[in-house]
Amino acid sequence: MNTLTEKELIELLGDNHQMTSAETPLRPDAFVKSDAEKMETIEKHFKIIMEEMGLDMTDDSLKGTPHRVAKMFIQEIFSGLNPANKPKISVFENSYNYDKMLVEANISFNSTCEHHFLPIIGKAHIGYVSSGKVIGLSKLNRIVDYYARRPQVQERMIMQIFNELKTVLDTEDVIVVVEAEHLCVSSRGIKDSSSYTSTIQYGGIFNEKENRNDFFNLMKQDK
Repeated sequence: MNTLTEKELIELLGDNHQMTSAETPLRPDAFVKSDAEKMETIEKHFKIIMEEMGLDMTDDSLKGTPHRVAKMFIQEIFSGLNPANKPKISVFENSYNYDKMLVEANISFNSTCEHHFLPIIGKAHIGYVSSGKVIGLSKLNRIVDYYARRPQVQERMIMQIFNELKTVLDTEDVIVVVEAEHLCVSSRGIKDSSSYTSTIQYGGIFNEKENRNDFFNLMKQDK
């Protein structure tokens, strides 16, 4: 019986897009360094990567790239790693006593596959029934954006969004659907540009098929 080497196991994990934890894997000292210190280190190492590929780092077009990449990593596409960037969510009383489903569909997001560091581009659709608390509609977008802006696996991302909404809204009556194109599938490996990945997470009243169907119907109307 053949046994896989460590490198083969690592490749298999990445190619199957598997995750090892429902939480983003972070070291205990992840935020000891300042953002400026991290950017300085990333800039140095990314310059080495570019030089190893044979690029002429004295060229005017390329010499600023390591700095731009470092800034992009820390301040933009991976800013969701830092809890300091978590959006402040204000909760309001449901003073108008709206007791039916609220759906916000087609929330655009950009994330990054943690296995190949290639883009994940997609949309999230959220529904909930108030237990007495509501949040501003834009805050739903901000929650999606926060958890998308980190190296991700789609299954983990949807769970993080779902759990955050349950906590903020103090209800189990939440449903989240995420549909996304993974460039690690479309631009490398199998190179299938027509496929996309869908995930769903729900609880409370959405365990009932009738309520899920109501959500799906509203989702389609908003497309």
